[in-house]
Amino acid sequence: MPSVASDALVAVIGSGVMGAGIAQVAAAAGHPVALYDINAAAVSNAVESVRASFRKLAAKGRMREDAATAAGSRVGAASTIRELSGAKLVVEAIYENLEAKRKTVAELELIVQEDCILASNTSSLSITAIAAGLKRPERVVGMHFFNPAPVMELVEVVRGLETGDEYAATVFETAAAWGKTPVYARSTPGFIVNRVARPYYGEALRLLTERAGTPASIDAVMREAGGFRMGPFELMDLIGQDVNFAVTRSVFNAYFNEPRFTPSLAQQELVEAGFLGRKSGRGFFDYRQGAAKPTPDTEAAMPIPSRCVAFGSDPLIEALAKRVAVAREAAGALGPAIEVDGVFAAITDGRTAAQRAAETSVADFVVVDLALDYEKATRLAIASRGDASSVIGLLQAAGYAVTRLKDVPGLAVMRTVAMLANEAADAVNQGVASVDGVDTAMRKGVNYPLGPLGWANRIGMPRVAAVLSHLAAYYGEDRYRMSPLIRELGWAS
Repeated sequence: MPSVASDALVAVIGSGVMGAGIAQVAAAAGHPVALYDINAAAVSNAVESVRASFRKLAAKGRMREDAATAAGSRVGAASTIRELSGAKLVVEAIYENLEAKRKTVAELELIVQEDCILASNTSSLSITAIAAGLKRPERVVGMHFFNPAPVMELVEVVRGLETGDEYAATVFETAAAWGKTPVYARSTPGFIVNRVARPYYGEALRLLTERAGTPASIDAVMREAGGFRMGPFELMDLIGQDVNFAVTRSVFNAYFNEPRFTPSLAQQELVEAGFLGRKSGRGFFDYRQGAAKPTPDTEAAMPIPSRCVAFGSDPLIEALAKRVAVAREAAGALGPAIEVDGVFAAITDGRTAAQRAAETSVADFVVVDLALDYEKATRLAIASRGDASSVIGLLQAAGYAVTRLKDVPGLAVMRTVAMLANEAADAVNQGVASVDGVDTAMRKGVNYPLGPLGWANRIGMPRVAAVLSHLAAYYGEDRYRMSPLIRELGWAS
């Protein structure tokens, strides 16, 4: 299907940050844009804000001055909703309230022409419910931009129960023509990103509740080993604890109290205290003037060990072999592992160090967390049963800062990635999106270094399955049940 014609009128309802951002995107693509809001002053301010954004782009050399002027001139304010009657695409971007959105779309249906597409920028509300009761619900499509809309690449194109394929395809092609990366999603709570991302926050909060590590330590490990741009705690502070908590509760309630989405009491406490993150000056971290900058727990320097033997091969072993002297032997009963002055270490498979030590009759055992790339990582998390000093010394000699976490199953990066992959697999299994759609959405929508399923394939699905199985066995909770897709496709052994 073709996109909406580049000279066709695009209308945006709602002049907040998202509405103004969507208007800017459409105008930059060449469309005349009518921006409408029941607050006339807000519309005028939004139009000027969009024009100012184009002027800034020109000043920075990112647009020609004449192109910026032309783009700004294509954005205008509509004083009444009836002025939108000639639009070929209307994007509703008002506040997240189902009844308000349904009322707006129903009013639009009586005004616009038969070939106009009615799109909603909702981040979590049901497209099916928004379209319910319309004479032609087939032309209602979700068009979920991410904030800030002019910058973020992803657009979730969401089909409701009655959305027509041709309308969804037109919105998809239009988003692509606007320079975005569209992905299809089925209208289920949270769509793709807001659903699949829940474990990134949920597992960090779980680790905090279990006192596995401090927020600063967990954030550092997720950034410096996991390759995420922001750690979960600093990201929640940026988003706003109230906003993040509300999304989690919404998804949890929408899925009828699904255990995987259980909200955190620790986050609820912050919200109740008014510690909402950056916007209030305090969240997990203190942003007030003069507050000390949080630092991760880092192990003190240990002596370089005298002997290191690697049994078999895995990414950690190969990275270490390039940095320090490592003797090589065939893999033994422990699988790929390292023996450092009598202490054994291995990448976590979801069992605790205590479990590994007990099952192998080894006195001292260290589990090492996952890294996106062990050759580029600057920090690694470990947990231990018994003496870990020789392993810490080895990792430090190889150039890693070492953060010791409590001996919890899966540590931080591995359990988070496994749970992200598990949620992504469930979304695919339930027909919410394709494998490529899920991975693209998580890379483009929340800047993950890899899509969860692509990352799981890199780790090896058997290991991901083992981590999930061990988490489930350790906690005895349905929260960690394995997605049927992992089993059914033979990804796990």
